[in-house]
Amino acid sequence: MEINELLKIGVDRIKGRQYGNPVLEATLLLGKLLNVDKVYIYTHGREQVPEEIVEKYMEAIEKRSKGYPIQYIIKEREFMDLNFYIEEGVLIPRPDTEIIVEYILEYIDRKHLQEQLYVLDIGIGSGAIGLSIAYHRKNTYVYGVDISPQALKVASINRNRFGLENVKIIESDLFENISNDIRFHIIVSNPPYIPTEDINSLQEEVKNYEPRLALDGGKEGMDYYRKIIPESKKFLREDGLLIFEIGYDQGPQVKGIMIEEGFKDIEILKDLQGLDRAVLGIR
Repeated sequence: MEINELLKIGVDRIKGRQYGNPVLEATLLLGKLLNVDKVYIYTHGREQVPEEIVEKYMEAIEKRSKGYPIQYIIKEREFMDLNFYIEEGVLIPRPDTEIIVEYILEYIDRKHLQEQLYVLDIGIGSGAIGLSIAYHRKNTYVYGVDISPQALKVASINRNRFGLENVKIIESDLFENISNDIRFHIIVSNPPYIPTEDINSLQEEVKNYEPRLALDGGKEGMDYYRKIIPESKKFLREDGLLIFEIGYDQGPQVKGIMIEEGFKDIEILKDLQGLDRAVLGIR
């Protein structure tokens, strides 16, 4: 079967999904199986595809048609110009989270350009935030913690993929296994923040396939902010930065907790859609 024929079958099969880009997804799936890029797919439409690849492609298209995230099928996700390995059991990195990394990189350049500094990423997941910081700023030493064995495995794969010797990955429930001797310049977290009762109303790809452990923030979605903010003061340096990803309507609440705990210069950052995406403050 020709590449063009396969693409048409794939697009027709998955085009009914509410979220997604059927042409791009069908192209990515076939390109992954053929080990070629999108340009090759578009310029070699009359090329014959081996039967074993056709079978694997049809299986992948079938999974995608049922809502299985394409990132878990191709096992990749681009984030901050890095190609992260992804598999089921870790949260899929979102483009809006790049805003937090970009802020931190700018903050490092402004405040700590010429010195070694220590960063703690709480809930490292695939490593999208912490490893991106370590990759783009070699003067950082990043500690990444997670309670999920799957997340620790995937983050370690990505650390090795990018050759990052300035990253330490630790199994820890929040600060539990972090030494009191360490004082961090920056603590960052994208914690679970979806209110429990809202999870079932999320899009199918998220609620059915992404790890609930990385989504469920308790009754109001605020459980982890209430745990992390007070505890962080034991591990942050004076004038250290604490920054979180938040849900679009959680900015005032998280800001309020930071004010109660004595943080200063608190800001709320907006994402590309103009929605609240992060809250930050200085100890």
